[in-house]
This record gives sequence, structure tokens and C-alpha cells, in this order.
Amino acid sequence: MSIWSRIAEALSALTSGEALSSVFDKLRSPPERTVAFAIAVIALGAKMAKADGQVTRDEVTAFREVFSIAAQDEAGAARVFNMARTDVAGFESYATRIYKMFHEDPCTLKDLMEGLFHIAMADGFYHPNEDAFLERVAEIFEVHEHEFKGMRARFVPDADTDPYTVLGLNPDMSFDEMRKAWRKLARENHPDAMIARGIPEEAIVLAGKRMRDINRAWDDIQKEHA
Repeated sequence: MSIWSRIAEALSALTSGEALSSVFDKLRSPPERTVAFAIAVIALGAKMAKADGQVTRDEVTAFREVFSIAAQDEAGAARVFNMARTDVAGFESYATRIYKMFHEDPCTLKDLMEGLFHIAMADGFYHPNEDAFLERVAEIFEVHEHEFKGMRARFVPDADTDPYTVLGLNPDMSFDEMRKAWRKLARENHPDAMIARGIPEEAIVLAGKRMRDINRAWDDIQKEHA
């Protein structure tokens, strides 16, 4: 059964009048967590689309890049998007419920943040309202400020691209400490590790870009210390 069929099942289990955000209270254990992750990215992406005032074709395309959506599954994805967009509950309510589900797995919360950054940059413009939105979501997810800045540095062209910022490192750290931190990032972002965390295989495409950015930043630091 495809993840989109499982998402459809999760939505059909909602009772009449129940908000989409309540689905996160029902999908707390594997393999349902994979479904919850997919719904979380789409739902928060829909809320973020409202933050900059419009939903563009580029943002819709970005959803298709985060998740491989076949033609027959587009209606299901659109349903999740529209349910979140029209729900009166604010994005902070969504983010709080998602945090409660994944709080013991901070790497998954960072995976989700990166999916949102990818969607935010789909139209080539990082709107100030999107930045405020993502910064607030990061606070709710308890993503450290230096990690948030590292994500922003990798996704936003005019952000700080300093390699230390990209990797979330302090330049005063020893080279050995930096290498340990880089290796930890590499382990956490390996596709096998992401799948083990319950990230849908459809979303692993983001890991390729992330690892290229991480390794490029590490190469720059190594050259500096050579």
C-alpha cells in the first residue's frame, strides 16, 4: 500500500468536524509515524504558504519534489493541503502537536524543517513572513538557533554561507571536535538512517542536497586548517 493510500485511510478515520491537526494524536507509532511525517510537511507547508500570502505553482512543484506524487495520488495530497489551509487552527497549534509526536526524535523534526525550507525557496524568494514562520516553528521544535541558521545558510542564497554556520560549528572548536561534529551530521543524514527514523522513502531526495552541502562546507573547513 502506498503512503498516499495510508494517508487517505488516516484522513477517513477522522470523525465529522474533526480538524486535520487531530490526526497527529492518532499516528504515534511506526509505521503510522511515516504517514504523520508526510502529513506534517504538507500541513505546515500549507500554513506557510498562507504566511507569504499566496500559493504558487512553484510551491506545488516543491511538494512533488519532497514527495513523489503520482498522478492518481495528487487529489489526496491536495486534500491534505486544503484541509490544513482552511483549518482555523493556527500553525503554532499544528507545530506543537507535531513536536509532541516527534519530541524524542529531534533529527526527524530537523528533517521536517528542511522540507519546509525547500518549499519556502521554491519560488526563488525567501519572504520575511516565511522566515518568521520557520523561526517560530524551529522554536516550538526546540531546534537550536545555530542549527536553524545552518539550515537557512544552506537553503537561502543571500544568507550567511560561512561553512561554520552551515555545519552549526563554533570556529573556536578544535579541529578534532569539528570532525566529530561533521561525522555525526553525516551519520544522521545518511538515507538509511532517515528511513530508520520513519521518514518516507519518497522524501529521501532531500538528503542528497543536504549531504552535498554538509560535505562542501567540511571541505572548506579542511582547506582552511590545512
